[in-house]
Amino acid sequence: MNSSKNTQSWSDFLAPKYWLIWVSIGLLRFFSALPFPWGLGLGKKIGRLLYRLMKTRRHITEVNIRLCFPELSPEQQNQRVIEVFENNGIGLIETGWAYWKDVDFFRQRTEFRNFELLDQQLAKGNGVILMGWHFSCLDLAGLLFSLHGTPCSTLYRKHDNPMLEWFFTRGRQRFSFPVERKKTRQMLRAMRNNHCIWYAPDQDLGRRNATFAPFFGQPAATTLATTKMHSLNGSPLIKLDCWRKPDNSGYILECSEVAGFPSGSEEVDAALINEAIEAGIRKAPSQYMWVHKRFKTAPVRGDNIYKRSK
Repeated sequence: MNSSKNTQSWSDFLAPKYWLIWVSIGLLRFFSALPFPWGLGLGKKIGRLLYRLMKTRRHITEVNIRLCFPELSPEQQNQRVIEVFENNGIGLIETGWAYWKDVDFFRQRTEFRNFELLDQQLAKGNGVILMGWHFSCLDLAGLLFSLHGTPCSTLYRKHDNPMLEWFFTRGRQRFSFPVERKKTRQMLRAMRNNHCIWYAPDQDLGRRNATFAPFFGQPAATTLATTKMHSLNGSPLIKLDCWRKPDNSGYILECSEVAGFPSGSEEVDAALINEAIEAGIRKAPSQYMWVHKRFKTAPVRGDNIYKRSK
């Protein structure tokens, strides 16, 4: 699928400043050709290496896990941090699979749950806002969803690096129609064409157009854009969870409603959305991207929970 008018090609990125990225892409392409269990094992090892090397991200993850899972002992929290990095390493391999691996390989390894809900809403002809969250197999989930045969546009934030913007957009065009999140008209056109619009409102985008809503018991700056998207076309909201099975035999994609949405209040909607995303994360908590600063915007200006103590 290719709806982008991006005319750039690989030959636009031959300057020396892009060489390291080319090496990384080459390695990813090679790793993605490995047998499935080898890829999972290699990804896990990459994650353990990143755990040792990425001290800042490790600290962010430690803070997030400590705040969101207070019921775990310190030893259990530390183990979960390690598992988060292992899953993020596997996520790198899964990205390669999403861009290059034969899609037929995943047909018998993907379990679709409650997709009749999605079909019922699409039958109304008004499109669907398909709400996801940042799980480690993010791009692979797009490829798996394409097995259902439903056209899907994916909202994303444009990458600052032009080569990475070209690479990720080109890779995602294999299974979706990438739409830069500021292009409201393109988004509305997709909904009116009865497409799904994949959208993840689980990151901290600052105070603007946001409210503070509970997320794992913590006040989190939560975008109000989901309610605004719904108001554009009246398209229903369906949550899509995706996670790798515990025995690594395949993947589960599950659709569900966000109970009570829309409520008539943007603030209440934000709380409902966070509650729904949290429920999805708890199905496989180590497969969530806890490496991001989910709580970087504090209710009290100047507070910084990620600041290291001296």
